[in-house]
Amino acid sequence: MQQKTALVLGGGGARAAYQIGVLKAIVQFYPRNHGIPFKIVCGTSAGAINATSLATHASCFHLGVRKLEWVWRHIHAKKVYHASIGGVLKHLSKMALKGLQSNSASNTAGSLFNSDPLRQLLNNLISFERIDRNINSGALEAVSLDTSCYNNSRSVTFFQANAHIDNWQRARRHGVRTRLHTDHLLASAAIPLVFPSVRVNQEYYGDGSVHQLAPLSGPIHLGADKIMVINLESPHKVQAKELAHHPKTATIAGHLLDTIFSDTLNSDLERLERINNTLELIPEKSRQKLALKRIETLVIKPSEDLSAMASRYFEDMPFAIKMMLRALGINEHSDSSIVSYLLFEQGYCSALIELGYQDAMCQIDEIKHFFKID
Repeated sequence: MQQKTALVLGGGGARAAYQIGVLKAIVQFYPRNHGIPFKIVCGTSAGAINATSLATHASCFHLGVRKLEWVWRHIHAKKVYHASIGGVLKHLSKMALKGLQSNSASNTAGSLFNSDPLRQLLNNLISFERIDRNINSGALEAVSLDTSCYNNSRSVTFFQANAHIDNWQRARRHGVRTRLHTDHLLASAAIPLVFPSVRVNQEYYGDGSVHQLAPLSGPIHLGADKIMVINLESPHKVQAKELAHHPKTATIAGHLLDTIFSDTLNSDLERLERINNTLELIPEKSRQKLALKRIETLVIKPSEDLSAMASRYFEDMPFAIKMMLRALGINEHSDSSIVSYLLFEQGYCSALIELGYQDAMCQIDEIKHFFKID
């Protein structure tokens, strides 16, 4: 039986442009009319947007990657959140007024930015009806995205898949079959406090990384035998000396974002590796009784510090956003990683695509072996 390969795209705001560079390196080894080499596509936060867009082009890998590359190379902050002086002041004033009102008087979600432009971008970018078409044709087995439910503090994986794949229920996490639409993507990408929570089916959801206990649970439940992960964790520059003062709030916030987007994925990869090693010691018949199987993984992550890279493009940010960040103590010299998540500008995103391409080419032999490319 043919093995099912899954693609897992982690979250990380603007850092997700890096994933396109990796895919660009892989697609060049396939014919122009070849489908995506992933039967299962899973994503979280900004990675969910990339994953869903790729799933809508499952029948043509080249077209799917080209479209995503065009979007990321032409991105602007104003296409993701209101970034003009008037737009920022209006939104912050609205949030300040909301803080003075009772919950019953205001149904508006609190956030630092207004993400209405992102909704419009997603509506123009993704044709959700293509997903069913690709599943029915066999070009795709399943697509899923992770969210965090604020009503019950659970991780919820919304998925669209072949009829034989059932919902699943585990401790504090479950999978729900649905027809994906823009609200699911906005919910998965709603970074806490930065972007507003989203209401889906009478419940409120935010970024999938927040309550994500097992990022690899989704692809495994959807039937993956092999998993390729494009992780957006990057190496940090080494501190030359000990901190002379308490870390600033912006620095702590950056550490929290790094933790939300990377730590659980790294832990789950370690857990999977331990299970694989244990299964090697167990006879095949016993493995079947345990309902466990060995799952091969391939992980690609940035070789450079993305925070340091983002600092070189700080001046590219809209004036209003730069002033807001500076008011919070964040500038081009700050050691906070927040800028690397919010810098939706062409120069930075194009540099991330190039870095992703180069990092993938450095692992090209491993990639060819994983996909059985001659």
